[in-house]
Amino acid sequence: MAMDRTGQKAKSGRCPAAGKCGGCRWIETPYQEQLKRKEARFRKLMEPYCRPEPMIGMEEPWHYRNKVHAVFGEDKGRRLISGTYAENSHRIVPVDSCLIEDERADAIICSVRELAQSFRYRAYNEDTGYGLLRHVLIRVGEETGQVMVVLVLASPILPSRNHFVRELLKRHPEITTVVLNVNDRKTSMILGERQQVLYGKGYIEDRLLGKVFRISPKSFYQVNPLQTQKLYGKALEYAALTGRETVLDAYCGTGTIGILASGGAGQVIGVESNPEAVRDARINGRQNRVKNIQFYQNDAGELLRQMARQGAALDVLLLDPPRSGSSQAFLQAALEIGPGRIVYVSCEPETLARDVKLLTEGGYRVQRTVAVDMFPHTEGIESVTLLTKRRAV
Repeated sequence: MAMDRTGQKAKSGRCPAAGKCGGCRWIETPYQEQLKRKEARFRKLMEPYCRPEPMIGMEEPWHYRNKVHAVFGEDKGRRLISGTYAENSHRIVPVDSCLIEDERADAIICSVRELAQSFRYRAYNEDTGYGLLRHVLIRVGEETGQVMVVLVLASPILPSRNHFVRELLKRHPEITTVVLNVNDRKTSMILGERQQVLYGKGYIEDRLLGKVFRISPKSFYQVNPLQTQKLYGKALEYAALTGRETVLDAYCGTGTIGILASGGAGQVIGVESNPEAVRDARINGRQNRVKNIQFYQNDAGELLRQMARQGAALDVLLLDPPRSGSSQAFLQAALEIGPGRIVYVSCEPETLARDVKLLTEGGYRVQRTVAVDMFPHTEGIESVTLLTKRRAV
């Protein structure tokens, strides 16, 4: 699709859901202007500690999301619709294609909806509790091309499921696995606890910076693979590993950053509370033949406190916490154990600034920081910040 001189898509490519779904608030703002606004917001928060490096944007800021979700509903004629919830509501905005989502994923979602209609599946109704189809989740491996389809149902019984899966694969032979996930609770959570594999291995794999990573339905994996390479590349640059360091990868998810760091470290410890993510992390470590990494299922703050009590040495702390940032208990434990370098990967500038304030008051100095545009056309900002211990006077 054509771009104008600012990198903004031509008006003919305007999203029909713009202003309705609440997802891409800046979809009609020229991309360079988006970057200026984000950079100004990040600079205002971080300049009291360090002058940020220039923001890292995308060359082609379209169709970057490799994880795509749609919710099912019905129109007044009881025909299936799929899309996203309108902002601050559970009213469904129908969406067939999205300018920030992987185009293969959008096409598969449309096929799932059309086939479900022909198989006479009903959408789940939140008010009555009646119906079967709740959501569909698609995950795509950027470099491998592998595709996962997760059908989220209110019941473990999918009528004619083998026939349904066969028809879906006929339309989309690129699909490498199909998983049925059961969510029978009244909840805003997309995925339930139970699932069964209908086709393939039940997971996909992708390559990132020369390593292979396994991605299960519930695994955390960054949604913008091209920018993830830049983000994690910066994190490794800031870590400045020499091959001797002991590194802790906190909130490690499937072990991505820790495994990438393992080649330059003496040993790496990964900690994550999600048991499925830890299982994938251990598998990822083995299949990448990483010998100097261990993964633990635990609260990151609790593990750090245990290490501090035991007098363990820690050279580099890598952390990529949730949007809410790190807990005060975790940060206090970090101050107690006192790693020489802290590399903080953040997806929320305000909580980053809050946590940096506590760390700087505890004896650290911000040396470098940079924002990375992982989510073009939204207000989201990802960043990497390097903190080092001040020398005792």
